Amino acid sequence: MNYIENVYACLSAPIFMGILCMKGRIRRIMIFLLVGMTVCLLSSYISTFIASVYGASLFDAAIEISPLYEEIMKLLPIIFFLLVFEPKREDAKEAVMMTAVGFATFENVCFMIQHGAENIVNLLIRGFGTGAMHIVAGSIMAFGILNLWNSKWIRAAGTLAFLAIAATFHGVFNILVSQEGVFAVIGYFIPLFTAVVLLIFRYRHKNFY
Repeated sequence: MNYIENVYACLSAPIFMGILCMKGRIRRIMIFLLVGMTVCLLSSYISTFIASVYGASLFDAAIEISPLYEEIMKLLPIIFFLLVFEPKREDAKEAVMMTAVGFATFENVCFMIQHGAENIVNLLIRGFGTGAMHIVAGSIMAFGILNLWNSKWIRAAGTLAFLAIAATFHGVFNILVSQEGVFAVIGYFIPLFTAVVLLIFRYRHKNFY
């Protein structure tokens, strides 16, 4: 039996209460954390529906359907935030990253419930690997959006281009971690390595994006 909705309700309840009690930047961060969890839930519905329509297997869905639709679902609330509220650059960057964190957190919790929590090593590898993948994909989108959004002529094309890059990175990750043995390990460590490289680059070039 699928308890994903029950898990979402239990995790989102304290965050929602925190949103009601907090103000300013902390409230915005918590809102986008909840948004990330919500779009993760919605993405699972959409991917499952599309896979059932086309008769795709779980493996095919993971590498052909989920990466694109998950990245689109993470992008939509950010586009809404930019269009409606016209936030500052730093606020927009935080929104992108917290949406990615919320998505990865809920995805990891669901994975743990479905596959058990006995092996802490595997769970840590999965947790850090998946978290890093969503963070890197979020960084790709943040870079594209923040550097192209004010240029109306290339806004749409540029956003789609960076969406394609993020979805491709996501798809490669899913392909590798769907395998067994060394390929799965490589898959989990690629986003970790990429995240470390991005952190070093941002430390040296603080005004990069």
